[in-house]
Amino acid sequence: MPCPVLLACASGSSGREDACMTDLAIPLDRRRMLADLADLVAIPSIGGTPAERQIQQHLASAWHTEGLVVHEWDVDLTNGGPVVAAPGFPGMEVPRTRAHGVLGTWPGAGDGPTLLINAHTDVVPAGDLDAWQQDPFTARVIEGPQGPAIAGRGTCDMKGGLVSAWAAIRALREAGVALRGDVVIAPVSGEEDGGVGTFALVDELARRGIAPQACVIPEPTDLDIVPANGGALTFRIRVRGHAAHASRRTEGVSAITAFLPVLAGLADLEAQRNRTVDALMHRWPIAYPLSIGTIHAGDWASTVPDLLVAEGRYGIALGEDPAEARRVLEDAIGQICADDPWLREHPVEVQWWGGQFASGSTPLDDPLIGALRDAHCADGAPAPSIYGAPYGSDLRLLAPHMPTVQYGPGDSALAHSPDESVPIAQLEQCARALAHLMIDVCGRFW
Repeated sequence: MPCPVLLACASGSSGREDACMTDLAIPLDRRRMLADLADLVAIPSIGGTPAERQIQQHLASAWHTEGLVVHEWDVDLTNGGPVVAAPGFPGMEVPRTRAHGVLGTWPGAGDGPTLLINAHTDVVPAGDLDAWQQDPFTARVIEGPQGPAIAGRGTCDMKGGLVSAWAAIRALREAGVALRGDVVIAPVSGEEDGGVGTFALVDELARRGIAPQACVIPEPTDLDIVPANGGALTFRIRVRGHAAHASRRTEGVSAITAFLPVLAGLADLEAQRNRTVDALMHRWPIAYPLSIGTIHAGDWASTVPDLLVAEGRYGIALGEDPAEARRVLEDAIGQICADDPWLREHPVEVQWWGGQFASGSTPLDDPLIGALRDAHCADGAPAPSIYGAPYGSDLRLLAPHMPTVQYGPGDSALAHSPDESVPIAQLEQCARALAHLMIDVCGRFW
């Protein structure tokens, strides 16, 4: 049965009388919302796979059926193509030659601001299937710390947030609400490995003359407000050794052993870079992490390995120039090599590849933050926390063009994990808050 949701305007959120909705019951259809989430989870839209395109087409078809104005376009990601060759291209970590762009618009009367909802549909691989209670791409109800939750790959990061925004639009439309401005919902591909979908979206919005006044990205924030993200750069290092038969290992130099002072030096660099951080990042034990994610060395058990290749993630600070951040890491590795007799003669090679996330932020005094806080509290919820996140996101691609914040259901600690899940209560609360915000930002048409 539909769950009635009462929308009431929080006083003072926008200063516009026409933004208020008083005593209007909005039917938020919980069953339909959860069915939509199950449908999206069932599409294994892992970055770089055909399903990444399939889920975009699924949404376009569903929104067209529901009466939204849908625009689709092809994104050319071939080497040398206009997107890949464009200044600021954010990189990719998985091969793609094409992506599918989608915009769903709920048109307003034409004389109000436009609100953009940006949500990525790509997910990371499921990992070890034995770590899951059941098929990662079959949504199921579990009992979580905050009550009933929906588990499955992508429920938290971030198909749950996308479905909450979709449910908010549907609820307002089915209640007969009309807005002055447009609500535009844009699902994008490739966020997990750089943000190519949103990078292409920014150009498409400009080409179509769409200039949103505000944007919400319903990434998992536990329904807190995140107006800033640190950056994250993907790097690769190559450490040389000298091969020898393992029975005479002292006549060789293991690339694994040569890597150990590099690993220790990177830990020291991480500590140095986190001694003083922006106040928005104080909640995190390590605001700007530096970690090694993959290590490959050797090709035979009885041979001293002569090459180690490690790939990692390098957190960059709010407001830090990525080029300067790269220089800092390169200089640190250069000093590590200078202090080591073997590495001094065989210096470590540093390569920058894959996703390159700059930091991004929206000023704390921007009206969007106050409006979203009021929307969150409109049904009596306690005020959300406001902080910066230690991970890169598409916020940094949108914030230079419009005020942008992250606000969505789920705990980001569960993203990418086995049995990833999102609380059902948070899905509903997010939908209610976004409905309030749509009315506030876009203005109700009386």
